[in-house]
Amino acid sequence: MSKLFMFEKPLGMRDTLPFLYKVKKRVREAMTNEIEQWGYEFIETPTLEYYETVGSASAIADHQLFKLLDQQGHTLVLRPDMTAPIARLAASRLYQNGNPLRLAYHANVFRAQQREGGRPAEFEQIGVECIGDRTVTADAEVIRLMITALEQTGLQRFTVAVGHIGYVNALFLEILGNEERANVLRRFLYEKNYVGYRNHVRSLPLSSIDQQRLLALLDLRGDETVLGSARELVHSERGAHAIEELGELWAALRLFGLADSVKLDMTLISHMNYYTGILFEVYADGVGFPLGNGGRYDELLEKFSCKAPATGFGIRLDRLIEALKDTRIEEDIECIIFSQERFAEAIELANEKRREGRKVVLQHIVGIQDIDAYSKKYKSVTYLLGRNGKE
Repeated sequence: MSKLFMFEKPLGMRDTLPFLYKVKKRVREAMTNEIEQWGYEFIETPTLEYYETVGSASAIADHQLFKLLDQQGHTLVLRPDMTAPIARLAASRLYQNGNPLRLAYHANVFRAQQREGGRPAEFEQIGVECIGDRTVTADAEVIRLMITALEQTGLQRFTVAVGHIGYVNALFLEILGNEERANVLRRFLYEKNYVGYRNHVRSLPLSSIDQQRLLALLDLRGDETVLGSARELVHSERGAHAIEELGELWAALRLFGLADSVKLDMTLISHMNYYTGILFEVYADGVGFPLGNGGRYDELLEKFSCKAPATGFGIRLDRLIEALKDTRIEEDIECIIFSQERFAEAIELANEKRREGRKVVLQHIVGIQDIDAYSKKYKSVTYLLGRNGKE
């Protein structure tokens, strides 16, 4: 074994120590229990998928995919997200008769990272996919469910921003005329680089009116009153349709009691190129990246020869835990320390406690180096020793 790599992990990979494992378990259970309450059914998909299907459909950049070859020479990928694998599964086996399908997942996904990036290459996502329902009420449902599930974890201060990819695309193409020029501005918005966006707009050979339309986009954030200003900036049917859908969404969110919990952000954009309509992100205090995101992707299942509308969300568990201010977990493990002559008695006592639902460690005293340090790990310690406390 090379000493150079004895304690190292592959770039972007992380160990999960006992305390963090318990926190992740608690948070995961809080979210999955709530998701099940809404009638979503959990599924699992393979860790490995074919590159030509799920890999190319995932919308994750090719250089971020972990690739390997199987024994037949086929290129495989470690799944880079869960939406594409679920789309494959739904298209091939589950989506029938055009009726809505509600699926959920919690799984690790894998994305290769640059050395200087410092980001995890493996992380857990929890999310849902509502397949087969093209109504705006389905988008409102997954937003409401996402918020409720986050609240169940104890997260208190967070913001959900909602936009529409069709609106941004319509405005940019109206003014800029082609995708290449539009992509430059999309990149600024995705990176939240509003200074760069403004400077680039001012450098474009456009009329002052069109420059002002592009700059005014940055002010379209807030409640439903934003939609009136948004209507004034676009002239195409596509842009008008996006505003109409956002108006319907806002009405549905009001019925869900969310009008004060969600804000409109017409600048919202995603690096996931399969989104086709409403999209959203959730942010929390103290975390520099979105905890999760979601939206409508009505064309993804067509890549698997199945035409079906869909919407959903995914939450990054590591970022959610970072946002939670109180991750304390009371240690409730008990310990029975025994000597050889009282081994049978110790087993009987441990079994009795476990039948009562208590967590119990059974430890032979000979296996302990420092009994005081060892005992401090547990909620309580029962000693079943010989007359002298020794073998």
